Amino acid sequence: MATCYLGIGSNLGDRTKFIRLAIKKINALKETKVIKVSKIIETKPVGGLRNQGTFLNAALKIKTNLSPYILLKKLKKIEKELGRKKSVRWGPRTIDLDILFYGDKIINRKDLNIPHPKVFERDFVIKPLLEII
Repeated sequence: MATCYLGIGSNLGDRTKFIRLAIKKINALKETKVIKVSKIIETKPVGGLRNQGTFLNAALKIKTNLSPYILLKKLKKIEKELGRKKSVRWGPRTIDLDILFYGDKIINRKDLNIPHPKVFERDFVIKPLLEII
């Protein structure tokens, strides 16, 4: 099984509820197990719309046998199930799920970049990630 790290965030609605539901849904994925969850932190939005609410962010350590592309597809499905709608880039959202690292893989494609290209530029990713590594 590959060890992966995911970023999770929400700034619409019941943010804590959306994060907890997403974690449950990720843990329920076939051949996937949530190993560790960071504390949830509150952060100001970075980029995007100026007048959007603050985010709750966390990081997850998972083990999975899903390929990076299947994992991404499943995460996008979870986002949709939890009410995420296509809107302004970096705009408000009920849930945001990102693959930060997938084992030692490096993938640079239009539809998937691993490691996540902005992982080292964002405190709201680094702080929770350091807690679970």
